[in-house]
Amino acid sequence: MEETMSPRLDEARTPLAPSVSTREHSVADVTSAPGDTVPGDTVAEDVPADCAVADYAVLEGEHPTGIPSQQALGEMGAVNARALSKTLFARLEALEEGTHEHAYVRNTLVELNLALVKFAASRFRTRSEPMEDIVQVGTIGLIKSIDRFELSRGVEFPTFAMPTIIGEIKRFFRDTSWSVRVPRRLQELRLDLAKTSDELAQRLDRAPSVGELAEALGLTREEVVEGMTASNAYTASSLDAQPEEDDSEAALADRIGYEDHGIEGIEYIESLKPLIAGLPHRDRRILSLRFVANLTQSEIGEELGISQMHVSRLLSRTLVKLRKGLTLEE
Repeated sequence: MEETMSPRLDEARTPLAPSVSTREHSVADVTSAPGDTVPGDTVAEDVPADCAVADYAVLEGEHPTGIPSQQALGEMGAVNARALSKTLFARLEALEEGTHEHAYVRNTLVELNLALVKFAASRFRTRSEPMEDIVQVGTIGLIKSIDRFELSRGVEFPTFAMPTIIGEIKRFFRDTSWSVRVPRRLQELRLDLAKTSDELAQRLDRAPSVGELAEALGLTREEVVEGMTASNAYTASSLDAQPEEDDSEAALADRIGYEDHGIEGIEYIESLKPLIAGLPHRDRRILSLRFVANLTQSEIGEELGISQMHVSRLLSRTLVKLRKGLTLEE
């Protein structure tokens, strides 16, 4: 009968029950409010905070300052971790900032309360960002909370730290989730537009117009249009993305126009037309034979019955006149 007895009853018979019985608590136990009742806290809360350190003083690898090693911290339960945190915060206030002891106590507090970060990060597990990145960002919030926490306020550290950790994670998503960085005002306006649009669509049984959205939000039509335009910057489509199965069109990259270098000469051609029309007939024919028929100056001279030197002088004079005409127009 004793072999099938539950671990809870077995632990109550041991002298170190407060330390052992709370080692397997979930992360939710760590983040519970000060007034919540956590299984196993009834016995452990009666134990002074210094006893949490004394329970682990026999473990190997303890730091000379009396702080348990990282291995001992990993084996520590939620209640003892909370009690030890209070002791370490009191010690942190007494130490001078910048010393080795201060850095060690501060790092120990970070290791001791990483469960808070993991619990906060689990709320964002459905996001596209890797969980490791979210935990790293949440750890920054934890460090900020440790630096700002004061025991004299009489607030439990998890209650104080969770808003800062979650706020740091939300700031990370706000700064990195958008494909194009837009002002925070437009980011918040996008959320308001999405919420109001859904409410009006259910009420009107159709998509709301810009005027209806502006009236519901108390904004101008221009502000609503600006917010709707900014919403397009939240996600970006790849140029190589394949279309939907029922879409017969090619990828977006295949539908983008290419640069036509011939467009640059259209303006000059249109400007040259009236100038060429005002030239004498022989000059126009020389231009046509040289630049359209691609004849040499000697061939043009044979065609017109004049020397190659004469063709060269006529061609140079005509080009100077046309170039001067284009310069005056510009």
